[in-house]
Amino acid sequence: MQVLQYWLPASLWAVSAYAFATGVPVMQEVVVTGARAGMVGTADSATEGAITAKQLATRPLLRASEVMEAVPGMIVTQHSGDGKANQYFLRGFNLDHGSDFATSLMGMPVNVASHGHGQGYMDLNFLIPELVANVRYRKGVYAADDGDFTTTGSARIDYQRQLPAPFADLTAGPHGFRRVLAAGSGSIDGMQLLGAFEAARNNGPWDQPEHLRKTNAVLRLSSGTAHNGYAISALAYKSEWDATEHVPERAIERGEIGRFGALSGHDGGVTHRYSLSGEWERSNALGASKASAYVIDYGLNLFSAPSGFMNGPQGDQHEQEDQRLTWGGQVSQAWYLDDTELTLGLQLRQDRIDSVGLYDTVARVRTNTVRQDRITDTAAGLFIQARTQWRPWLRTTAGLRYDRIHADVTAAAGQFNLTNGGSVHAGQASPKLGVVFGPFGPQARTELYANWGTGFHSNDVRGATSVMNPADGSSTEKLGLFSKARGAEAGLRTTVLPGWSSSLSVWHMDLGSELVFVGDEGVTEARGASTRHGIEWSNYYAPNAWLIIDGDIAWSQARFKQAVEGGGTDIPNAIPLTASLGIGVDYGGPWFGGLRMRYLGAYALEETGAHKSSPFYTANLKLGYRIAPRVQFSADILNLFDRKANDIEYWGGACTRNEQANGECNGGIDGRLIHPLEPRTLRVNLRVAF
Repeated sequence: MQVLQYWLPASLWAVSAYAFATGVPVMQEVVVTGARAGMVGTADSATEGAITAKQLATRPLLRASEVMEAVPGMIVTQHSGDGKANQYFLRGFNLDHGSDFATSLMGMPVNVASHGHGQGYMDLNFLIPELVANVRYRKGVYAADDGDFTTTGSARIDYQRQLPAPFADLTAGPHGFRRVLAAGSGSIDGMQLLGAFEAARNNGPWDQPEHLRKTNAVLRLSSGTAHNGYAISALAYKSEWDATEHVPERAIERGEIGRFGALSGHDGGVTHRYSLSGEWERSNALGASKASAYVIDYGLNLFSAPSGFMNGPQGDQHEQEDQRLTWGGQVSQAWYLDDTELTLGLQLRQDRIDSVGLYDTVARVRTNTVRQDRITDTAAGLFIQARTQWRPWLRTTAGLRYDRIHADVTAAAGQFNLTNGGSVHAGQASPKLGVVFGPFGPQARTELYANWGTGFHSNDVRGATSVMNPADGSSTEKLGLFSKARGAEAGLRTTVLPGWSSSLSVWHMDLGSELVFVGDEGVTEARGASTRHGIEWSNYYAPNAWLIIDGDIAWSQARFKQAVEGGGTDIPNAIPLTASLGIGVDYGGPWFGGLRMRYLGAYALEETGAHKSSPFYTANLKLGYRIAPRVQFSADILNLFDRKANDIEYWGGACTRNEQANGECNGGIDGRLIHPLEPRTLRVNLRVAF
């Protein structure tokens, strides 16, 4: 598959040059619509698509962020409390909490740069699935308007501007799960005002109750449509919780704790996200103008003890703090010329971080400051893209993007941190190119795609300014601001039968360095260059208005280019095989529902591949009944077959309380660290519309 990275760029440029030399037909404006794979004639790659509210309506969800599992191949898990950002996996990447997949909501970025816990931290717990209008996703680094954190792809989530009718949802389940959601919209002087309020609490199945308390509110004023109109949105979210972290599997096997037990108490956190944003767009036969702006007040205090009692009988708990104000926006202008849609855009973002720190704690009380910094991080991106229809059977997309990051880091506290800090700046140009052949065949149902491009994920700016390890004072080497990614992809998309769309792709990705900010230690690790390749097959079948069937399978291989210390080239937690199958039924009568199944193959837990996770599958079921036109009852059965598998598995050092007391630790005991799947759970919901 490595031939893709060399053959595709040259071939794409050659095809473009040939087409330019042999004539130009008239290009028509293209509006990208459709669901999942059904985008023949509009898509620029085989691995982009749109997820609609209709698809999500019958989807059973354990967590709000599982909306992202509608993206083919995406896996969403959790290894801690439900107030913490989830763990994401895609295309042979352990995305950690989002470092290589960029997500935005109504034009606002969700990923957080230079975050206290991990670079690109993507907390989607504030998402309200019932308000989602659509999710537009892309894979790879082939779109010029995609910037930081888009190594594996991106997703743009939009909320609805108006609802069919106001409604109230009441949901209850075991372990103290309660959720109330009220939402509605109305017209004011020709504008639409939408409001929603959510409150939830949950203890979970854990021996140590989670005590999750979440409040969430949305207020959105809009006029017109997404393509001709504007919207102003205010969001407010706050959550607090106690967490059961991943634990050594041996502690469960020896009976020191139960399957849903914790090594120690007092882990958890509190977070908030308050935002104000605006979007505006005007389009006509000549072109389209877009502008958006946002300001976000974000905070997190996260308390964790992932290594248990490795460093002493009081435990290894630490606090990661992040308090910041983020503002930014973007403007773009598209011109619809005779044969080409030409787009020019500018994006700007600044994070004003008042405090980002790492502290040793006991029972959430600070005992030592490892490091504390103040940061001003400014990122700007300029892009241009030309989408040209050369022939009825040939179109190309060529783009160029330039990103620039400038950061000022001030070391505020920490015995070994005060020599760190300073100013740093860097830039990167990222060319993109894609060719589409088709549509071909009977009724023009098939297209072939070839894409190539470069992109990046940024490094935490503290890694680019630090010369000393804040934990022990040892010297460290400054790292670059950009980890460059180069990708190539070839694929096809076809409408097999009316209502059945299918896409197949083969892809390759090289990453200059697996730069990872380790929030638990306050340092950045450069884990070496890596290479990945894989195959994806995605299907979407809607034979009529009331039935939707979708199925995906993705295989990938992820390797370091050189063996790491200790031997081995496997990239830990890179899932090689995933599959999913879903059915949604709603024929407009009293009954409706959906069934979702997913499979995760075994993955390497450490670089030699000697230790692997256990493969497993899960299933979730939703079954609903409309008691009256405005009253409906539904039940979600999560983990339908009560699989006793693990949501996540790691390999690393930790110590239990007994091991510490018996003097067995000696710097930690390596072993399997697990966080179990939640057991079979029934949640019932009553919705009343007004």
